[in-house]
Amino acid sequence: MVNGKSQLLLNRAWLSVFLMLIGCLLTIAQAQSGTNTVEAVVSQDAFTELIHQLRDAKLRKKPALVKQLGELQDTRVEAVLQALLDGRLYYTKDDRRAVVFKENSEKGYRITDVVSGTLIGEIGKRQAKKIGVNNTLRRILRSKLAELKLDSDASEERLKAVKALSQKMDARLGHLLRDRLPGEEDDDVRAVMSLAIAILDVRGQDTGLRLDAIEILATDLSSNIRNTLNDLLRTNADGSFAETDKAVLEAATDALKKIDRQVWLYGLVETLFFGLSLGSVLALSAIGLAITFGVMGVINMAHGELMMVGAYTTYVIQQLMPNYQDSFILVAIPAAFLVSALLGICIERGVIRFLYGRPLETLLATFGISLILQQTVRSIFSPLNRSVSTPSWMSGSLEINSVLSLTLNRLYIIAFALIVFGLLLMVLKKTRLGLQVRAVSQNRSMAKAMGIRSERVDALTFGLGSGIAGVAGVALSQLTNVGPNLGQSYIVDSFMVVVFGGVGNLWGTLISGMSLGVANKILEPFAGAVLAKILILVAIILFIQIRPRGLFPQKGRAAED
Repeated sequence: MVNGKSQLLLNRAWLSVFLMLIGCLLTIAQAQSGTNTVEAVVSQDAFTELIHQLRDAKLRKKPALVKQLGELQDTRVEAVLQALLDGRLYYTKDDRRAVVFKENSEKGYRITDVVSGTLIGEIGKRQAKKIGVNNTLRRILRSKLAELKLDSDASEERLKAVKALSQKMDARLGHLLRDRLPGEEDDDVRAVMSLAIAILDVRGQDTGLRLDAIEILATDLSSNIRNTLNDLLRTNADGSFAETDKAVLEAATDALKKIDRQVWLYGLVETLFFGLSLGSVLALSAIGLAITFGVMGVINMAHGELMMVGAYTTYVIQQLMPNYQDSFILVAIPAAFLVSALLGICIERGVIRFLYGRPLETLLATFGISLILQQTVRSIFSPLNRSVSTPSWMSGSLEINSVLSLTLNRLYIIAFALIVFGLLLMVLKKTRLGLQVRAVSQNRSMAKAMGIRSERVDALTFGLGSGIAGVAGVALSQLTNVGPNLGQSYIVDSFMVVVFGGVGNLWGTLISGMSLGVANKILEPFAGAVLAKILILVAIILFIQIRPRGLFPQKGRAAED
């Protein structure tokens, strides 16, 4: 009985200890939960307090507040800093509540509360005041936002963030990037991180680390890298180098020479690209003239105005298709061809067919037609230039590296010129009209004797050349404004291309257009735009003294005459 009572007392003691342990654990958990709640409240209060201070602080005190905000572990910080950078952070005048401007509305602003993130509604423009920033604060905001975006899931955002941070590296940022480098999976981001760390290492004291950093920097062509290497080669007032380590000096010199060679090479590639794009425009504007001038012997001074008509047709199509800004140009190309071709046929049937065999009179007549077309356009559209928008798929550029980028609209124009040239060549080589055109161009009398209706061929040929001019106007509308004097800028160049390439020869027109475009862009940096064109004109005059019929002279009895 005693043993049973002792066992009962022992069990009660163990139960008491067990209950005490459970109570202690619950107390600790509750205390921990309370601590977390306190920390959340503190974080909430810290965010709200910093926002209020940022609202009321003077500009010189705001950088410190922005840095404190960036150190908070709060998901709202990035949105607030971005709004401040974009000039969308306001406060209401009545209750001085910090708000973010979302978008315009009829009443004024549609805003959200910064602290709660809830949509407040609409207020008048005079009921809120913007929280001001200056350039110093903007630089700090960009840097702080870049740091916050290092944790983004999108590799593009991380890449932009590292590039932004590399512009102003310090020891803290170096440690930040070194910690993230091993875990970064994107190769492009890793490469930019390595460059940013190398920019910091090259300024250190360890020679081996500096040499490794210079080797990494030599693989990039950006201006920031070149400036970093140039800083190592900076000289003192007495002409001596500020850098005393000879190994570092030699490595930096070799790296800069390597970079400069690559920059020169890519600069040459860019010059050739701009030359080819200019040459494509020249070839496109001259192809139609090569047909009419080569086949018919007509000096058409209204050819530039036919290009202008094509450009204005593009503008009209754009106005008729306001909801199809990415596809209107696909409609404008055939429309410009048809309008310019029909106008060309009317000019040939109404004026030029009475003046065959009298080139000077055709020159004067077509010059008068060009003036009539210019004045007609001024009367319909006004003398002001019109702007034709560029489709989104033609906008932007293809970035090869930091020193070479190819604009998409010029790439498309080069491709477009080659496509038009190929189609025209196919028409002349593979169709009945092309066979008749070649027959008339080589020997008009024999073609008539063979039953070819030369009058019909002349009209269709002039219409074809005029239609190509209209298509060239579509391309020009993507490079410059559309105005009544658009054609005057290209008529002389078009004749120059035709004469240099060989009258009536399409291949000669294409090659001469590309050659003159490249030559013009190569000479421009040294001689200027005007003098470069003069030098090219003089060179063509001297060339014609040696080869009067151009690069590829026309064949046939008519050419011999």
